[in-house]
Amino acid sequence: MYGRDVLSGDWRRPRRGQIPEVPAELDLVVEDAEGRFCGAVVACDKEAVTLEDRFGRRRVFPLSPAGFLLDGGPVTLVRPAAASKGPRRSASGSIAVEGLRARVARESRIYVEGVHDASLVEKIWGHDLRVEGVAVEFLEGVDDLPAIVAEFAPGPGRRLGVLVDHLVPGSKESRIAARVSGDHVLVVGHPYVDVWQAVKPAVLGIPAWPDVPRGVPWKEGVIAALGWRMDPQEAWRHILGRVGAYTDLEPELLGRVEELIDFVTDPTADTQP
Repeated sequence: MYGRDVLSGDWRRPRRGQIPEVPAELDLVVEDAEGRFCGAVVACDKEAVTLEDRFGRRRVFPLSPAGFLLDGGPVTLVRPAAASKGPRRSASGSIAVEGLRARVARESRIYVEGVHDASLVEKIWGHDLRVEGVAVEFLEGVDDLPAIVAEFAPGPGRRLGVLVDHLVPGSKESRIAARVSGDHVLVVGHPYVDVWQAVKPAVLGIPAWPDVPRGVPWKEGVIAALGWRMDPQEAWRHILGRVGAYTDLEPELLGRVEELIDFVTDPTADTQP
């Protein structure tokens, strides 16, 4: 009697030892399990791996069991036992450009909601943005986005990427995003109430970000729940000071910022109709 089909069942939840574990060494080429992104490993920590495709686009994926395809077969990527030797990396995990001279700024821009978002993007992606010549500005609130888009006048070679907090279905933010999105405007967002939550709690030595009751200002509620004797600006400086690299941030933010950088630096954006 033959055994049952080896491909039957849910191979994404394999029995121990069923799916091979492969060290995520630099330059190893894999696909995500859905087959939507193929790239070489450029960085790996204990929770996530960064892949870079042949166009230089990067995506961050969690180290999930059977989360990748290698030579067409499912594998589980694991962190290499020892860090591989290679070129110096920037805080975002990209290859650092030695002796960098900032490129003249493109007409395309990235907007974020506030100064905290801008300072976090600068700390992690500042090197990449200077290499690409991309400026980051902040909105002071998503309500002003339609007027800003109209004034910016996006078009070929002049793209606008926008990062929005708490972009979830049915929210005010999602309705505004739908109004302004188009061929030359990309609005993406993370699910967090505030960008503070995009910093992994373990980085701050806390088990989780506290729940804040409705009607209580979120930042002040977090500070009170954590027992911090700080005002919001002091608290943000404390949080930002603990962030050193992309591994300190949640994948939901990492992927969205990299998506925006890809969008505004796409060479086809410079092609006039």
